[in-house]
Amino acid sequence: MEAARLLEAFGGEVKVFDPRGLPLPDSEPDTHPKVVELRDLANWSEGMVWCSPERHGAMTGIMKAQIDWIPLSQGAIRPTQGKTLAVMEVSGGSQSFNAVNQMRVLGRWMRMLTIPNQSSVAKAYQEFDDADRMKASPYYERVVDVMEELFKFTLLTRDISPYLTDRYSERREAAAELEKRMNQDKL
Repeated sequence: MEAARLLEAFGGEVKVFDPRGLPLPDSEPDTHPKVVELRDLANWSEGMVWCSPERHGAMTGIMKAQIDWIPLSQGAIRPTQGKTLAVMEVSGGSQSFNAVNQMRVLGRWMRMLTIPNQSSVAKAYQEFDDADRMKASPYYERVVDVMEELFKFTLLTRDISPYLTDRYSERREAAAELEKRMNQDKL
């Protein structure tokens, strides 16, 4: 929620997905209301913030489930390709980067423009006040830096994302499909 507040302060429009009730991938049809909500938000967004606690040295299962429900393609649309991504994690103990590293790999896999900066908040239970707001600290300043960078990268790539993500192999595949469809009399 702290990231959402910051992005709004920078001028962004923010929607937050609450994963409560999201089924495990492939355990329900993709028409499940929480899956539809998640996919609609993925299609709507220009950029995303993925934030996960680190649990047992990795991102949480519910974080991975959210990512797994976002398809690599929906018809001709890739809901993540060319969108910006910031990754962050919170830890109950010492600082680690396992979860952010895993999310960074997944962001690249989904052809997202993952920003260089990231945040890892150690001993997160000490970093929030009674109102669930982050206390002033170097960790908070890093979160501000990450959100500012995400906002800037999103603005910088907004109009050129289709150009940056245009790929020869996809154009070639599309051309082959078009040729096949148009030359049906040769079949």
